[in-house]
Amino acid sequence: MSSKVFSAAIIGLDCEVVEVEADNSPHGQPGIHIVGLPDKAVDESKSRVYSAVRNVGLDFPRGNVTVNLAPADLKKVGTYYDLPIAVACLDQNSEINLATWRENSLFVGELALNGDLRPVNGVLSIALMCQQRAIANIFLPRANAAEAALVAGVTVYPLDNLRQLYEHLKGVAIINRFVGADIWHQSVAAAGFDMAFIKGQEQAKRALEIAAAGGHNILMSGPPGSGKTMLAKAMASILPQLTIEESLEVTKIHSAAGILPKDQPLLTSRPFRSPHHTASAVALVGGGSWPRPGEISLAHRGVLFLDEFLEFPKTVLENLRQPLEDGLVTVSRAAGTIKFPAKFILVAAMNPCPCGYLSDPDKDCLCSPGQIINYQKRASGPLLDRIDIHIEVPRLNFDKLEAGPAGESSVQIRQRVQAARDIQLARFKEDKIISNAEINSQQIEKYCRLDDSGRQLLRQAVDKFHLSARSFHRILKLARTIADLAEQENILVEHLAESLQYRPQID
Repeated sequence: MSSKVFSAAIIGLDCEVVEVEADNSPHGQPGIHIVGLPDKAVDESKSRVYSAVRNVGLDFPRGNVTVNLAPADLKKVGTYYDLPIAVACLDQNSEINLATWRENSLFVGELALNGDLRPVNGVLSIALMCQQRAIANIFLPRANAAEAALVAGVTVYPLDNLRQLYEHLKGVAIINRFVGADIWHQSVAAAGFDMAFIKGQEQAKRALEIAAAGGHNILMSGPPGSGKTMLAKAMASILPQLTIEESLEVTKIHSAAGILPKDQPLLTSRPFRSPHHTASAVALVGGGSWPRPGEISLAHRGVLFLDEFLEFPKTVLENLRQPLEDGLVTVSRAAGTIKFPAKFILVAAMNPCPCGYLSDPDKDCLCSPGQIINYQKRASGPLLDRIDIHIEVPRLNFDKLEAGPAGESSVQIRQRVQAARDIQLARFKEDKIISNAEINSQQIEKYCRLDDSGRQLLRQAVDKFHLSARSFHRILKLARTIADLAEQENILVEHLAESLQYRPQID
């Protein structure tokens, strides 16, 4: 009679239940045969499982053991199945009693040859699936226990080794359930450079404040050494605090990607990703033979900083168009199609020309007109149209550089940003969005109404600068954020005027 236990398969950021079946044939050649579309890592688990079972002092079934991972048409990837395969084999050998655990428990973990348990990736996704499927118990490596315990309604049993699980299932030594620490409301200190120590650039600081408050994309252009990179890094210190839902989203992505810090089961700070301009399209967007999240998904609910924006290959930059519009990236491969969330703030910094001094009033540009045109054409019009704020960052003179820090601190700016974001969270609590940047065209009519003076100003801007429908909507969303920062219920003319000045057509 075959044995069966439950495990899980990670598919992008989601999971599917996998039934791990084992059947022992005493007449076959001794060994383990795994079927059910396993990859190389899963196929190699038969050696790890056999050694682990023997090294913890247990008997492995004699004869040929066939292990089936169902559904058979779903590709199984990784080392998640070592523990459930071992449990199914031990049950087949009558070493354990699974009667009370078989239908309401899930097993996942990698086995060392000596029987110890090693952690696996994507445990938060697995625990969330257990919650949705009403699977009451999850047995996993101790190193993954704090992450799984974030999910309510699932009992987590942390394991150090296979022998410990065997004794628990035999009723010899019961494993205590894992009780996670309360980390939901930990205070989050501002990270990154402090805005107070950035000399001058008040307009750029204001633009970054608006971008952080409403989740808007921003492009900074200026000569080398004007402070673009420092401003972008300082933005991390003014971002609003993650909500509980956002923390879970961010943690889930980083866990699936295998980059969640071992001592931090829940990420409470917004991610700040800064890939080099030599990054490939797959590294940026995600993909691979078995698709994994890329930089834009790792920046979800945080910042994606692209320094030397126009040094990225044009084909790579064009991959940003759909995620910037939809907040979602779809990766299609022969193995299947997977969707990754990608709601991030794009912060880009660029030089206006190859030599960098086209906009510098005191230093001559050495580039020819053709070089300038070809350089600036690396970013297409549709891509630039998806960026809400375009700001010039000029080179500072001696007086500005020599002056001591006199600007507002990041803490002061962040308080205004958080207040504006709290207004948006209250406004959109029924719409399943969290910031003004996510408003769709129907919601714009509801939340971004203008008075007669505002409509007249916007009409003049659209007619004069031939703004696209996308630019029209983004101007309104930006004005909504500026009004929120001013704690105004309605969008006034001054809010709309400030929003208009950030469009490149009116520089």
